[in-house]
Formats: sequence, structure tokens, C-alpha cells
Amino acid sequence: MSTPSHRFKNVHGNTLDHLGEAILSGHYAVGAALPAEPVLCESLGVSRTVVREAIKSLVAKGLISTGPKVGTRVLPEAEWNWFDPDVIGWQSRAGLTPEFLRDLQDLRRVVEPAAVRLAAERSTPEDLAELETAYAGMKRAVDQGGDYISHDLLFHQGLLRAAHNRMLAQMSKALNALLRTSFEISSSRQDGARRSLPQHRAVLDAVVAHDPDAAERAILVLIHGATQDIEHVLGSRQRLPQLDQPASQLRGE
Repeated sequence: MSTPSHRFKNVHGNTLDHLGEAILSGHYAVGAALPAEPVLCESLGVSRTVVREAIKSLVAKGLISTGPKVGTRVLPEAEWNWFDPDVIGWQSRAGLTPEFLRDLQDLRRVVEPAAVRLAAERSTPEDLAELETAYAGMKRAVDQGGDYISHDLLFHQGLLRAAHNRMLAQMSKALNALLRTSFEISSSRQDGARRSLPQHRAVLDAVVAHDPDAAERAILVLIHGATQDIEHVLGSRQRLPQLDQPASQLRGE
């Protein structure tokens, strides 16, 4: 049986999701004011406490600002916290835009090559064992069917951790939802996962060999392949995956 605090959390989460999705979908445009608190309470069927907590969360995520004279208004997209998993999820449900996806690939080209260079220099036997396990899970999903995306995420998170830089390790947590966006779309292309598998192996082999130059070259090839997959999917007008759904499953041969 649900406890009162558990029920409140669900109501708060649902209210936050409703308002967040409304902002990301453009229902409340940049610069527009959100309805007054009593109006939100009535339309959403929740208490003032729930609405106020949701508003606080949206302020913390950079989506809105509040003031005694200007009310509660939607901030420009540049102010939004694009490393927040909720914001990424709301964008996914509102519709992933080409601009969003291209920004993501730019970010990968900036962060991951430097990270894998460090991983090639600093990785420990334990790091390499984790990467091998993640890669084995990816290969098993390609050969036999199953959850490729989760193992792909573990592989890239492992690369960031293997850099042994505390800030990159924290970035790994923030990048999780962003990376899943890229991997879901890449894998949605026919044979996308199978074609990327040897590219992942090349990255891992270079890290195992402690060869930073080879690792950097290999990750750039991998990111380029993902970018091509994304552009192909965008050009085909194929329906993009939503991040509130379970990770897509590959079919075995």
C-alpha cells in the first residue's frame, strides 16, 4: 500500500512532467507566463503545495523564472539545463529536433576523444574488465538478440570512468540520457548496431593497448558513424524513439 509521502511524490512527479512537457512542446512559449497558481491547481486537480514544488523544480532546471512583478515566465532555451535527464525526457516526448541531435553529436566530438585519450593512458585492469564485459553484452545482443542500448551505455560510461577524472566521471552521469538518445537512433537504423560493433572493438583495443592516438582516432570514427546514422534517420522521416520507453531490443539471427 502506498504511503502518503509516496503518493505525494507521484502527484508531484506527474505535475512536474505535465508542466515540463508543456514548456518543451511549446504550449507555453519562451517569454510566456504560466497560468496563475489557482488556475494550475484547478486544471491539474492538485494542491497549491504540489504546484509550488513543481514550480521550484522547473526554476532549478532553468526552464522558468519567477518574480513578484513579472510572474512565472518561460526562459529562453539557452537557459535550460540540457544535462538534466528530465529535460531530455521531456524533449524526447515533445519531439527530438535536428538541432538538438546535432548539438549532441557536437558535444560528443568535444568530450569523448579527450576522455578516451585519458582512458588509454590511465585505465586499470578493473576498468578494462568492465569495458570487455560491456562489449560482450553488445556483441551478444547483436548475435542473439536483446538489449544492445544498455550495454552500449555501459561501454561509454566505462570509458569516461576509465579516464580517472572526477569531473568526467560526474559528466558520465549527466550524459546518460543524452547518449541514450544517440544510441537509440543509431540502433534504429537497419544493421546500425552490427556495423558499429567493430568500431567499438577498435576503441577498446586501443585503450587496452594504452595507445591514446589510436583511441582518439577510433572514437572519432565511431562518432562519425553515429552522426551518419542520425542524419539518415532524420532524412528518412522515421519516427524517433522516446526515452520514456524501455530500451529497444535487437532481434537475433
